[in-house]
Formats: sequence, C-alpha cells, structure tokens
Amino acid sequence: MNSLFKALNDETRRQIIELLKEKDMNAGEIAERFNISKPSISHHLDILRQADLVTSEKKGQFVEYSLNTTILEDLLNWILTLKDKS
Repeated sequence: MNSLFKALNDETRRQIIELLKEKDMNAGEIAERFNISKPSISHHLDILRQADLVTSEKKGQFVEYSLNTTILEDLLNWILTLKDKS
C-alpha cells in the first residue's frame, strides 16, 4: 500500500494515470505529452508499475502501458472501510 501512495503522491504520475484512463499508450506517446525527458517518464512508469497502477505488455518493438483499475478499486474499497468505522 505504501508504494501505491508514493506513486499517487506525484503530479506527473497522476497525469500519466489520467492519460492511460483514456487509452493504452507506449512510453513515447506518453512522453510527447510532457516537457520532461524520456528517462524521467520511464522512471515514473516504473514507479507506477511497482505500485501495480499500470501494467505493461510488449507489442512489437514497443511496450504498451495500461491502467490497472483493479488496484484502484481495491484502494477505494479500503478507503470506504475507514469511513464505516467512524
């Protein structure tokens, strides 16, 4: 859970999640939307992958990234259990 909150704590990573909400993209397509280096985008994607927020799949010469909505549902369910206890 800590890696999840760490991943969500960064504005760039939240913006990447927003992009992937619309459609699956490769790192180059994601990088085109930001004014930061491709290695920085790769670092952000790695943190998102470690937190299970995104999945990656090799398609030809590219790696395509997808949003993992299951982990977000788990997070929301956990937050809702906190509400029930009060």
